[in-house]
Amino acid sequence: MIAATQGLRIRHRGREPQIHPTAYVAPTATLVGDVRVGARARVMYGAVLDAEGSRIEVGEAAVICENAVLRGSAVAGDQPVLVEDHVFVGPHATLLGCEVGRCVYAATGATVLQGARLGAGSVVAVGALVHARTVVPEEYFVPPHTVALDTPVRLLAPGDPGLAEAIGRVGFAQVAFGVDAEWTDRIRRYEHIAEVRAAEFGAHADDEIASPG
Repeated sequence: MIAATQGLRIRHRGREPQIHPTAYVAPTATLVGDVRVGARARVMYGAVLDAEGSRIEVGEAAVICENAVLRGSAVAGDQPVLVEDHVFVGPHATLLGCEVGRCVYAATGATVLQGARLGAGSVVAVGALVHARTVVPEEYFVPPHTVALDTPVRLLAPGDPGLAEAIGRVGFAQVAFGVDAEWTDRIRRYEHIAEVRAAEFGAHADDEIASPG
């Protein structure tokens, strides 16, 4: 049996992380709020799992690699990060308010945005982006450095001339931040987004370090 080292556990909004006795959490990993790490899961050095006003669940034998970021949110509805069993999340990957099916492989630098769902056995390759509300089918492959969006899913290269328009139709600001602003009104949109995040993150002023155990 492997004893969890606990990492840095932060009580946030009255909730603190729960770690299965057989899980391993590296000493420099940070778990904030309602985070639940399952049996034999591994959370490696520098990873940050921040539930905010929602929750994060990491399934059995799931691996969260170095410097990955998993963040829930409740500013635009409840958006937990739900990682099922035997998932691999690579170094520097980012999962925001999304659902990750069993046996998914999210490679180094992959990003999955709010409301997205990755089907069982799917792959998000190095540097790829799965945009908000996108549903990736089971065993689907998102190639390196591409953008997956829409349902049914379609793939666009970073230099695709239709990419900006396609992302605009996703309504990311609304999905992620509850901000209604025209796609072309960038200043107003980003001002609202910063205000929403400032208010959400302000709740960390009351955080406390949770005692091990």
